Amino acid sequence: MKRLLILVPIIICCVLAYSCNGRDNGEGIKFFKGTWAEALAKAKAEHKPILLDIYASWCGPCKMLKKETFTDKGVGDYFNANYICVSVDGEKGEGPGLAQQFNISGYPTLIVVNKDGGLVNLQVGFVPADELLEFGKKSFRN
Repeated sequence: MKRLLILVPIIICCVLAYSCNGRDNGEGIKFFKGTWAEALAKAKAEHKPILLDIYASWCGPCKMLKKETFTDKGVGDYFNANYICVSVDGEKGEGPGLAQQFNISGYPTLIVVNKDGGLVNLQVGFVPADELLEFGKKSFRN
């Protein structure tokens, strides 16, 4: 019985430590919650471009992007300071219209638009944190 009382807290700590690894640790990208029109209004008011992530719920590279890249502290620091970040399912809600508007060819697609909604840059597929930062910095200069 004493062993069980000792093992249970150890197991709980291990499970909690494992479940937090690679998850949203509060340091990654903070995505805007609202409509596309509201995101455009916010971008215009703050004079910032928009990073638009168009994904599909069944897409493996989309899941990797969310788990590995968007949770990176450096990515979060840069994009949260310089962009309005929006993530939409390309098959639900406003997603299909945005996917058609920007003529996306696959998931995930990362799109940078200016504060007026004009296309600045586009990236299709999974990208690691360092490449997303380079994409964001290059797009920000345009």
